[in-house]
Amino acid sequence: MAFIPAYIELYESGELGNKIKQLLLILESCTLCPRECKVNRLKGEVGVCGAGSVLVVSSVFPHFGEERPLVGHGGSGTIFFTYCNLKCVFCQNYEISHLAQGEEIGTEELATHMITLQQRGCHNINFVTPTHFSPQIIAALPKAIEGGLRLPLVYNCSGYESLEVIKLLEGIVDIYMPDAKFADPEVARKYCRAADYPEVNKQILKEMHRQTGVLKINRRGIAERGVLIRHLVMPGGLAGSKKILRFIAEKLSKESYVNIMAQYYPQFESAYYPELNRRINPQEYQEVVVLARSLGLHRGFPEM
Repeated sequence: MAFIPAYIELYESGELGNKIKQLLLILESCTLCPRECKVNRLKGEVGVCGAGSVLVVSSVFPHFGEERPLVGHGGSGTIFFTYCNLKCVFCQNYEISHLAQGEEIGTEELATHMITLQQRGCHNINFVTPTHFSPQIIAALPKAIEGGLRLPLVYNCSGYESLEVIKLLEGIVDIYMPDAKFADPEVARKYCRAADYPEVNKQILKEMHRQTGVLKINRRGIAERGVLIRHLVMPGGLAGSKKILRFIAEKLSKESYVNIMAQYYPQFESAYYPELNRRINPQEYQEVVVLARSLGLHRGFPEM
């Protein structure tokens, strides 16, 4: 049976339009993320993320460096949004998230980008750092659907999300790809000014899992629906990998797809934090993978 993305049914029923109205209303007193700045972005006010009312995009391209179930043979149709609501001091995309590199576009242009990526053979539309632009992104969807869009939507985020907003995205997003960054509130406070990150992240992972379940991959090896969790191993165990992986295994599912990532390297303001100012070593990565296996997790990371 051919894959039909969840948003098609919402569009045909008219419910997608209702959700767009609810999301856009949030911009009047912005609570799109847990920081709840409550600025009126429709009047040009900005909060922590720095985003206003107009979409800002840094790049659009078929991405072949994402996880294998997203990339396939045609690539992941990636749209990088400028700004970020989390702003980690070690951000590896700091030019986009902190320094705001990008160009303003309208929702019709965003819809055109989606269609173009589909025409180029991409397997999905991958919204990178969408949190602060989620109303405008979803507002572009009807135009894209009318243009023939039929690819799964990937919500590629930091995992620091508003539960209200994620609930509004039910039936729209096919694949959630959140980070699970930190288990310790003090660590999250120090590096992201978000001490509530660990608890927020747990709630968000549960809700995403409730909506879409574990990652489902078709016979061609392409992801169609579910949750793909990213966990970046940090120097000196700063991420709290043990607590995060145990939560995933015990509270979500041992079938959860978890990409345990080894690519941390010092960037942006890492030099001001000696404990962050080095790469991880092979032993640190191996210990996390072995731990994941011991907890019953087995998808998304290599054998050791």
